[in-house]
Amino acid sequence: MAYYRQVGEVPPKRHTQHRRPDGGLYYEELMGEEGFSSDSSLLYHRHIPSAIADAQPWELPDLSTVPNHPLTPRHLKLHELFADTSEMAWKSVDVVTGRRLVLGNADVRISYVVAGESSPLYRNAIGDECVYIESGSGTVETVFGALPFRQGDHVLLPRATTHRWLPGGDEPVRAYVIEANSHITPPKRYLSRFGQLLEHSPYCERDLHGPAEPLLADGEDVEVFVKHRGPRGIAGTRFVYPAHPFDVVGWDGCLYPYTFNISDFEPITGRVHQPPPVHQVFEGYNFVVCDFVPRKVDYHPLSIPVPYYHSNVDSDEVMFYCGGNYEARKGSGIGQGSISLHPGGWAHGPQPGAYEGSIGMERSDELAVMVDTFRPLELGEGGQACDDGVYAWSWNQRS
Repeated sequence: MAYYRQVGEVPPKRHTQHRRPDGGLYYEELMGEEGFSSDSSLLYHRHIPSAIADAQPWELPDLSTVPNHPLTPRHLKLHELFADTSEMAWKSVDVVTGRRLVLGNADVRISYVVAGESSPLYRNAIGDECVYIESGSGTVETVFGALPFRQGDHVLLPRATTHRWLPGGDEPVRAYVIEANSHITPPKRYLSRFGQLLEHSPYCERDLHGPAEPLLADGEDVEVFVKHRGPRGIAGTRFVYPAHPFDVVGWDGCLYPYTFNISDFEPITGRVHQPPPVHQVFEGYNFVVCDFVPRKVDYHPLSIPVPYYHSNVDSDEVMFYCGGNYEARKGSGIGQGSISLHPGGWAHGPQPGAYEGSIGMERSDELAVMVDTFRPLELGEGGQACDDGVYAWSWNQRS
């Protein structure tokens, strides 16, 4: 993360004695990235953090993918993956084990889940996670402390952060999950050489909300589900810890989970249509995340407010539509809960009629989260299950 925080009790000097009220020592853990060469935090545990009592395989859900071949654009209706909206259905699903893989490659995996059950304790040891909350609210409890979340939040969870999801309220949590094989950070162009978010950034540190106090829990023989690298790709293990991992009395550093709400993204606009990078909010290895929010549109007297047709020759474009109206997609069937996949190697843009029809428009009311990848995406079992099968032909005006 871009700036330092301290929560709870830490000693005046790092790597020195930090004693309990009874005189015993707390156990210091350094959680750091890139082999001690990047951001890190120091956590002070009541128990030895490396102690485990048992380890068993965790059978992961279907993570296989198939190529997008023949190459076509796709419309994926995510809400169809959890079409049973009865309370009995969603209350038995949790945000971790209930995910269905929609799209993926070696760098990033995109899943969707509708959940009302508390998740098991979970740790993703492969990469950071960015979870967008389409609707619902609750709390993510982490080893760093608790994070309340609400509709529109991006929940950023650094690699190997032990956590669990606790939905709250009377409606399910609809979560759009971006799992990286790397770290997910603010774009480098938004940061000073010392890590501060700059004046031209569409958000600042005030918009990022981390844990406010330690979260101490007691328990014995506590199970934690861990997703990690395996002999044939991704594997899972269920560890049993002799003491609860939420035993941190204090921590400090620049690595921790946080939330950022899409409503705090300040759009960058211009006289003519601005390219997608102005909407960027995060980046990972070989992919970026962008937020498209309600905004004033182009004000040149001859401007065309919807996007021009374009060929992303180096990337696949995935747009998750999560609110508002989508002028450029009118007539295509796309609505809230849809994903459009526009693959590299194919020119795409507004639906027929939208190009001319947008002239004179003063505002855009769309709300969407976009992922652009620099390697081709393949379809997971969820993506195959909710493909509408006709989107590719929606630009063809022949009768």
